[in-house]
Amino acid sequence: MSPAVAARAGGFAHPALFYGDHEEYLAGTVPFIHAGLAAGEPVMVAVPGDNLDHIRTALGRDADRVQLHDMSVAGRNPGRILPGVLLAFAAAHPGKRVRIIGEPIWAGRTATEYPACAQHEALINAAFAGRPATILCPYDTSSLDRSWLDDAYRTHPTVQMGGAVWESPHYADPVVVAAGFNLPLRDPPAHAATIIVDLPALPAIRRLVTAEAIAAGLAPDRVSDLTLAVNELATNTVRHTAAGGTLAVWTDRTRLICQFSDTGHITNPLAGRIPVPPRQPGSRGLILVNQLCDLVRVHTRPGATTIRLHMHR
Repeated sequence: MSPAVAARAGGFAHPALFYGDHEEYLAGTVPFIHAGLAAGEPVMVAVPGDNLDHIRTALGRDADRVQLHDMSVAGRNPGRILPGVLLAFAAAHPGKRVRIIGEPIWAGRTATEYPACAQHEALINAAFAGRPATILCPYDTSSLDRSWLDDAYRTHPTVQMGGAVWESPHYADPVVVAAGFNLPLRDPPAHAATIIVDLPALPAIRRLVTAEAIAAGLAPDRVSDLTLAVNELATNTVRHTAAGGTLAVWTDRTRLICQFSDTGHITNPLAGRIPVPPRQPGSRGLILVNQLCDLVRVHTRPGATTIRLHMHR
């Protein structure tokens, strides 16, 4: 069964909305919202701030019937969107078909963030397979890189623009597409502070990260968040790898970066993006890290995994 046929049968639908200007944006989003409200579906909109303001104004009083999120805040880290925004909304409405507008890719996204964004868009299809949901993802054709628009054809089963809707000829297996963005990360710069990750080093790792975060000018709550995230990954390295690993910490003009390298291999493409059932032990490390950090990039292969945490200064 094709994705489009499955959607018509009451399953999951995940169209990309291509728009070129403000009018096209509202023409594609506002009727979508009204149709959901008319059908009694819970509706959520998670888009960047300016677009959120436009939708709120266009909806008028109906805005109070819609859950609204600024995606530049709620989805600042793309790895946070699936567990913390989309799946959380669906879980809050069991037994109901949900209708969502999610715009995780906008002109303000950087090339560093984009691979995690593209993985997110692909993995939505795996995470929501068989669920009664429609997730509309707007793409600005006037400002986004052409290659990013091409990728939207691979991550969305259907595409719509100017009132026309068609099946994407390039839609592909979401796990395969996500794997294509499992890209190697550059080595840390020579000036990075480094430390071996093993059990005796855990207190020193926490002290190092706390000191570097304070020196970088992070607010106290952000210092605590980063130290907690780093401690979680360091503990996982100790528990799950025989050889331990290394941690490098450095700053650039806008970010504090912590990078773990070890001999593990993350085989589940949805690791860190799917909430873990309460009774299931462990497996919550990447979920927690995604919630705490501004960006998480992962490169994994048999015998080697690198995880890079970014915090904006």
